[in-house]
Amino acid sequence: MTRSFPAAVWVRDLARGARFAVGTGREGWARTLLTAVGVGLGVMLLLGAASVPHLMDSHQARREARLVDANTEKGTRPGPRTLLYTDRDTVFRGEAVHGVLLRPDGPAPVHPPGVHTLPRPGEMVVSPALKELLAAPDGALLRERLGRTVVGTIAAPGLVGPGELTYYAGDDTLTASARVPRIGHFGGELPTSPMSPRLTVIVIVACVVLLMPVTVFLATAVRFGGERRDRRMAALRLVGADSRMTRRMAAGEALCGALCGLVLGAGLFLLARRFSGRITVWDVNAFPSDVVPDPALTALIALVVPLCAVVVTLVALRGVTVEPLGVVRHHTPRRRRVWWRLPLPVLGAVMLLLTGKAGPAPAEARVDPWLLAGGALLVLLGITVLLPWLVEAVVARLRGGPVPWQLAVRRLQLSSGAAARAVSGITVAVAGAIALQMLFAAVQDDFTTVTGQDTSRAQLTVAVPARGAVTHRKVLDEFRTTEGVRGVTAVLSSTVSRPGPLPGGRAFDSATPLTVGDCRSLRELAHLGPCKDGDAFLVRDSSGAVGDGALARTARPGGRVLLHGEPDGPRAKGRPSLWTVPETARTVTSRTGPAGDVVFGIFATPSAVPVPDLADPVAEAMLTLDPRVPDAAEHARNTAARLDPRADVRTLRNTERDHQFSTVRTGLLVASTVTLALIAASMLVTTLEQLRERRRLLAVLVAFGTRRADLCWSVLWQTAVPVALGLALAVVGGCGLGLTLLRLVGESSPDWSVIWPMAGAGAALVLLVTLLSLPPLWRLMRPDGLRTE
Repeated sequence: MTRSFPAAVWVRDLARGARFAVGTGREGWARTLLTAVGVGLGVMLLLGAASVPHLMDSHQARREARLVDANTEKGTRPGPRTLLYTDRDTVFRGEAVHGVLLRPDGPAPVHPPGVHTLPRPGEMVVSPALKELLAAPDGALLRERLGRTVVGTIAAPGLVGPGELTYYAGDDTLTASARVPRIGHFGGELPTSPMSPRLTVIVIVACVVLLMPVTVFLATAVRFGGERRDRRMAALRLVGADSRMTRRMAAGEALCGALCGLVLGAGLFLLARRFSGRITVWDVNAFPSDVVPDPALTALIALVVPLCAVVVTLVALRGVTVEPLGVVRHHTPRRRRVWWRLPLPVLGAVMLLLTGKAGPAPAEARVDPWLLAGGALLVLLGITVLLPWLVEAVVARLRGGPVPWQLAVRRLQLSSGAAARAVSGITVAVAGAIALQMLFAAVQDDFTTVTGQDTSRAQLTVAVPARGAVTHRKVLDEFRTTEGVRGVTAVLSSTVSRPGPLPGGRAFDSATPLTVGDCRSLRELAHLGPCKDGDAFLVRDSSGAVGDGALARTARPGGRVLLHGEPDGPRAKGRPSLWTVPETARTVTSRTGPAGDVVFGIFATPSAVPVPDLADPVAEAMLTLDPRVPDAAEHARNTAARLDPRADVRTLRNTERDHQFSTVRTGLLVASTVTLALIAASMLVTTLEQLRERRRLLAVLVAFGTRRADLCWSVLWQTAVPVALGLALAVVGGCGLGLTLLRLVGESSPDWSVIWPMAGAGAALVLLVTLLSLPPLWRLMRPDGLRTE
């Protein structure tokens, strides 16, 4: 008798198990299909996670390809390939619209990425998303604002994502200046800055939190159909198979389902990738070509998922005795032990605390990513393994009650492991979400800057290049008649300087700001006291940044100033325009404006100064909007664009968030949404698998006269009890993990209000899945469930 090598024995038994998975009729195919669907959903998300590096690199490459670096373009002379370039970004109903105005210098100018033909004056090429928006009825206000004819579409190389709103427009009024550089090529390098240690902690923990539920569900999916499989293994024992052989064949059956899940997951990923350009989550989308998994991570997924199926099956069978005459599962099982489960979260917390010792201060410590990820992983793993023990310990003490409650409790007492596995994914997800939200709430103030702007006094500021008092009056008149604008104040801003030769041989003298407006507008910027048309004021800087001496050197009551700004400037050539500051000019103190800035210098009413002689004046308006008009801001932006296409409109905000923090927050929102969708789908698959396993029992109970309503309520109770225990454990574990992370980043004031939305979202998700499972449950209770193969 020849003796087989161990590897050959494993291959033979695994192959036999795979044959059982697909060769035992409709029952075997149904079990394999459910396993494949469960594993496929997890694989799809893992492949999506593996695509994130390529997605980010592609986005950055396209941003840099269309970037214009004004510093490197300094000194560019007009030529056949040069053009004038300036940004004209705007906002439409909260969405950013990136705009660029172009004016070629020669016959063969450079083209932005994705633009094949440069638009002529009055024309523009737009992104597909912007073209769709402009063609829709909701885009009427934006069509009016842009006011150009669409003559082309920007191709993918010129867009960050398919949903980006971007346009390039031709404008023959552009002239070279500091804000309108002349360029000879497109492309540059985005500035990078190291990520804050606190954000590093958030990103690493988020990766663990988002991927842990996927791992838990994969381990659950490969155990679908475990009871029927074990009974079949008992039949094999009866015909001569030993216990090791049956375990290997069971592993082969799970391996077959996992391999089918790999193929299905790859197919689902390719299908989702194809439609990725049409799906937007939290204002983020991607071209299909961006969603490419990293080859090394893809190979790791293809290796780990089947290996996980084999290992999980072998570990699960250690607690089951498969004998020739049956499976020792229907007897009272041995109670689960807690002694080896509690050290896992404790060890994870210790590892997290050790991570905080890497630097002089926890908030600025250099984070060890492996120690941090390992600690968070152990804490969440501890929550996962504690849940079956908790469910078993609680349901063992439940007694009495109505019939549905007794049916549910008895089922949980006989087999609580399957119920605990069904809700373990949502338990881990909620626990991780609570910890992340506590961390976010604690550190967000560190990434939020108070701008000093006062949105109670104005909501928008508009800067329009002016042509004297006519523009000032026109700005006031136009905005006063704009729909949704409740109040407007406007001033003309310019500069003045001392006339005559500069003292001490200096090449230039500092200019002093000159602000012209009516008394009502000037009072928004300074404490004037009594004021009438014809008055002038010398305004001191209340912030202390500029001393009174700088103002006294340039302007004083009765002194003369040069209205052209710089004594040797281009507008100062010829006869200089001089103005005498009135003797009655009073010295007052400046006031912080609605935009948060402090304006000092000379304030004058329109009749006190020759406005036509001002040097490059800018009309600056501050608008108060009517909150009852939904598109008040859009009407105001349209008025600004009608006054001058170069008008700069800015939205005032009391606070401003750090760009890196906002990027991380958006990425986590997208990943969390996708993960929750997967958890919902996976829980539905798990519930359907459990119902399928019990369909004969349900049909028998109905045949013996049990009311279907009682059975439906019993199934609901079977879900509700583990869910309630799981959410309670998630709250405790999530708070513990959150407090440990807060100590790691040097925070000590947790925000407890973030706990309940996460727990409520988890409960709502379970309720939704349970409701979706009721129609299949009702169908499974028909007499057809008594049939067998």
